[in-house]
Amino acid sequence: MSWIVWLLVAAMLGAAEFFTLTFALGMLAGAALVAAVVAGLGGAWLLQIAAFALAGAAGLLVVRPIARQHMSHPPLTSEGSDALVGKRAVVIEDVTTDRGLIKLAGETWSARVLDGDQVIPAGSVVDVMEIEGATAIVYPRELLP
Repeated sequence: MSWIVWLLVAAMLGAAEFFTLTFALGMLAGAALVAAVVAGLGGAWLLQIAAFALAGAAGLLVVRPIARQHMSHPPLTSEGSDALVGKRAVVIEDVTTDRGLIKLAGETWSARVLDGDQVIPAGSVVDVMEIEGATAIVYPRELLP
């Protein structure tokens, strides 16, 4: 019956982790699950506590630092319209501060110039500097350093 106690401890620690997002309580919840397995296999209390301590230490000292490091880095790939920033496009209709059309990734996008006093003529190659909603903010390719 001690395995039930360990499962309750694991559930409480897991719920606390859900609200705090520290990764520490989650590691201890996993350690409580290990102790529940040991208890379910008939291990003595001392063995259950040792399993909890070892699994908890391994989680806190090995897994938690790796998880925190992965959470602090931005993803390596961009998704959606963020993936279009930095791509080249071809101007279909002159691009000004107010309007214009470009061909970007096989689709037609509305566009505006990055520098307010420029007009980019049709046929020019531009770089997408940012995306604002459904509008690409572009800069002429030949003017880039």
